[in-house]
Amino acid sequence: MEKPRQGFAGLWNISFGFFGIQIGFALQNANMSRIFQSLGEDIEKLPGLWVAAPLTGLLVQPVIGHLSDRTWLGRLGRRRPYFLAGAILAAIALFAMPESPSIWFAAVMLWLLDASLNISMEPFRAFVGDMLRKDQHSAGYAVQTAFIGAGAVVGSLFPSVMEAFGVANVAPPGQIPETVRYAFWFGGAALLLSVLWTVVSTDEYDPARMAAFETAGDAVELPPMRALASHSYAASFGWIAAGVVVALVQIRLGLLREVLLLGALLAGYGFASMLAIALARRGSSTNMLSSIVGDFSGMPALMKRLAIVQFFSWSALFVMWINTTPIVAQYHYGTRDAASAAYQEAANWVGELFAIYNGVAAIAALTLLPWLARRLGQARTHMTGLACGAAGYASFFVLRDPMHLIVSEIFIGIFWASVLAMPYAILASSLPQAKLGVYMGLFNVFVVIPQLLVATVMGSVMQAFFPGEPIYTMAFAAVTLVVAMIAMTSVAAMLPRRD
Repeated sequence: MEKPRQGFAGLWNISFGFFGIQIGFALQNANMSRIFQSLGEDIEKLPGLWVAAPLTGLLVQPVIGHLSDRTWLGRLGRRRPYFLAGAILAAIALFAMPESPSIWFAAVMLWLLDASLNISMEPFRAFVGDMLRKDQHSAGYAVQTAFIGAGAVVGSLFPSVMEAFGVANVAPPGQIPETVRYAFWFGGAALLLSVLWTVVSTDEYDPARMAAFETAGDAVELPPMRALASHSYAASFGWIAAGVVVALVQIRLGLLREVLLLGALLAGYGFASMLAIALARRGSSTNMLSSIVGDFSGMPALMKRLAIVQFFSWSALFVMWINTTPIVAQYHYGTRDAASAAYQEAANWVGELFAIYNGVAAIAALTLLPWLARRLGQARTHMTGLACGAAGYASFFVLRDPMHLIVSEIFIGIFWASVLAMPYAILASSLPQAKLGVYMGLFNVFVVIPQLLVATVMGSVMQAFFPGEPIYTMAFAAVTLVVAMIAMTSVAAMLPRRD
């Protein structure tokens, strides 16, 4: 039995909530370094404060994916309860963030904001797969990417728009400019209203209909307890040992304390996997921990190869989000003083640059990428996008006029569109429907792990090799995208040329 084909209105309604979610992400990405520096934080400590974002995604997304696969709340459905709960919490964080009296309050609000955005976002990825037939997956993720780009444009430009209307863009030391305050308040309202649109305008397929849509190829063991019960504890001890090694290296080399968090997470997963194996061996068939660990260890081969690509792609993106504002302020506006008018002007220009790359992404998702995919296939189209991203990051070294950075953002926008659409379109068509939520959540672990590595390690790397010179992080980003492009060749080998 095939799912009904969705028209444009259906595709619109399914993904419209992502418009507001991305407004929230855009405000976070373009303004959090600005907020932290406005509150008095040093540039070398920014990655440590940003650690909240990837850490919450790492913990939240697999759990929400697992739970949403098993949820049915009558008329509210399977995924929509998570859309709504996350949107309400994110709106609260957005309204509270500009009132931060201290750096630590802002860090806590960032933690709440990112966790809430992930609660809403992760089920939206699975929602496209739930609602669309396989031959519409590319179109569904393209429309979702267009809304992501549009939301990011609105979120990124709002401080500049406020300044154009006469709102103060400079604040005394230790305070946040009014342009940022109003932008966050607007973002909270827009996020909640757009998610409500999707919640009200769509009806999910109930469990009986979803079961009827399943094909023989979709049948999987749920959860894969027998496979997990057969695992030894060797890998678990390996994770624990890796965590201990990281901690010892941090102590021996005097690296930033955030590196200890990385060691703790590695060791923590080792202990969690040991517990999951023990529970599976005892015959427990309903516990969430064993289900998630079992699904993680039993990921399909194609998903594992795509995960490597995601790891390197998102390492580059997180470097950009953390460092673009201080890079542009220092190298294009000649200032490191976060309280200066020049710095705030640079920060607003970064918001406009981010709006440009997101606008390019929205257009590319609906025009360029489908055209390339028809001719090259999805995998080779994504390789082209990765190459554009590497060129965009590398260009920061040669372009010194702030206006010329628009060229950089055009290339980065094509890369961003590809990252948001191609891997998910490839993946959604190859996963069993019954586990779409948890697998999408686990796939997004490879979005947040590289961000966590950047947040914990990049500060120490900067201090050791190029203190006070953040532009060299762009070289790192460009190289990681070249590695991602090479890794993508193994995915292309598993797919037909015109996939």
